[in-house]
Amino acid sequence: MRNASLWRSLLGVEKTVVEDIEFDEDDQLLVAHVRPRARVRGRCGRCGRRSPGYDRGEGRRRWRALDLGTVQVYLEADAPRVACRQHGPTVAAVPWARHGAGHTLVFDEQVAWLATQCSKSAVTELMRIAWRTVGAIITRVWTDVEALGDRFAGLRRIGIDEISYKKGHRYLTIVVDHDTGRLVWAAPGRDKPTLARFFEALGPDRCAAITHVSADGADWIAAVVAQRCPNAVRCADPFHIVKWATDALDEVRRQAWNEARGAVRQRRAGRASGHAKALKHARYALWKNPENLTTRQQAKLAWVAKTDPRLHRAYLLKEGLRLVFQLPADEAETALERWIGWARRCRIPAFVELQRRIVKHKASILAAIEHGLSNGRIESVNTKIRLITRVAFGFKSPEALIALAMLNLGGHRPVLPGRK
Repeated sequence: MRNASLWRSLLGVEKTVVEDIEFDEDDQLLVAHVRPRARVRGRCGRCGRRSPGYDRGEGRRRWRALDLGTVQVYLEADAPRVACRQHGPTVAAVPWARHGAGHTLVFDEQVAWLATQCSKSAVTELMRIAWRTVGAIITRVWTDVEALGDRFAGLRRIGIDEISYKKGHRYLTIVVDHDTGRLVWAAPGRDKPTLARFFEALGPDRCAAITHVSADGADWIAAVVAQRCPNAVRCADPFHIVKWATDALDEVRRQAWNEARGAVRQRRAGRASGHAKALKHARYALWKNPENLTTRQQAKLAWVAKTDPRLHRAYLLKEGLRLVFQLPADEAETALERWIGWARRCRIPAFVELQRRIVKHKASILAAIEHGLSNGRIESVNTKIRLITRVAFGFKSPEALIALAMLNLGGHRPVLPGRK
């Protein structure tokens, strides 16, 4: 093998002429002087269109390449500008790096793979770059990956949710494909304009092809879906519906606890102090499903039934709503109607308000039961994004976090250079 071919393989470059190799012993740097081959020279760095020369640019430039052993490697070449008809004076494209990047293609690919597999400290120490540089690399790698295919192809059933990624009420709106479990779209924000951007990217024809949409019952999601996908079946996530009931139950428990504490302060009953303490530690017995209760929690629940009938009635209402989702579709509608009537007459304000919400979302609740659709896949993706968010702490923009999440969960994970 000729020396030039060997160096091209070691440097991970193609369509490139290796002119000279220089080693700096003081700085322990290897600098490869290169130039593009004639057939790929003189092209716009943005669109790749062949264009006439404009000027010599700002002189020679260096790109960081993968290390050779423990030695850092740089490529050095001229950086002339061309006069593109579309973009004007632009730095000419080079076959070994993306436009505007300071690293070679294989360097970017290795960093992107490491970011999806390793910790933050491992990536920065191994590649000898700053974490913010990792964010910039991930963003441009995902931009290229996205351009290779259509991530919206074949969408039929989708789930929509939001997730907090930073303090100060910073949220991402995410869209997941129910059939594949892939994360197909994410953007900062959680409001109608943010979600509308997804449907604008999807286009009217593909919006019409959406058959099912699951969400957590948020009004801003329901409004946009009803406008953009009027023919889609809207399903309310059972987990969130039951969570509403659990929150209402916890509100009743806190009220009972505060009343017991008030009785202590006013010295109405000598046993009120123990009653308040027992109520405080009863919440897990009230929250858990009956089949998962421990012996002590079962005893605690029996104590609640004897000492606080109102709180026990709230517990039964929560369990009654949960059981509705375990019934067949033809029985669930009747059971839900009965539950709504029971909650309306229960004289517990939290559950009276809850039944109003249930009536409002009744159609989507029954649709979720009929089609067996929930946000389970979306919650799984949310959990993974939370882990990615911890790894991505320090990125200066949400776009880098979104790019890392898409590379991890979008079905297009990067591969190491030289591997298939």
